[in-house]
Amino acid sequence: MRGRVVSAGETPASTGNVANIITVVRILLAPLFVVLLLLDGGADGAFRVAAALLFIVAIATDSLDGHLARSRNLVTDLGVLLDPIADKVLTGAALVMLAVLAELPWWVVAVILVREWGITLFRFLMLRDRVIPASRGGKLKTVVQSVAISFALLPLWNLLGEWVHWLNGALMTAAVILTVVTGLDYLRQARVQNRRVE
Repeated sequence: MRGRVVSAGETPASTGNVANIITVVRILLAPLFVVLLLLDGGADGAFRVAAALLFIVAIATDSLDGHLARSRNLVTDLGVLLDPIADKVLTGAALVMLAVLAELPWWVVAVILVREWGITLFRFLMLRDRVIPASRGGKLKTVVQSVAISFALLPLWNLLGEWVHWLNGALMTAAVILTVVTGLDYLRQARVQNRRVE
């Protein structure tokens, strides 16, 4: 735990630095998010709104901890390991809960989670000795996923009407398409780079 916690510099960063703390908090917020949705029980009430706002705040910290780690040279092996896991835990919890509430088909959850966790495991297990750049549209995929899940969680249909369900469906469809396309593109890039290494 020795090293820099907040300040920028060239000396070793602590594994308990501010960027890693934010990442860990994001992981710890996932169970609270699930509890809030369970307490709501499908009533689209205050607990649902609280869960949605918690998700939005938590997912927004993804760019914050990454920015802090890079701008202050606080990148650590622990942070590199935990950051993608934190994102998958939070989005995975949201997708599963939407399916539990019968608001999202289970096959959509399966497609997204298999892609996300599959690519993450592939990175850690097969590509530890080299880095494959993020597939084209990877950042867009992440943004669209976050927006689609946020809109699906917020009970805006109570305020704006049933047409919101059509918007939510369009956003989630875009998220699924981008998830599959970017996953295939990542594997293609990995295959090309592997051929170059051989």
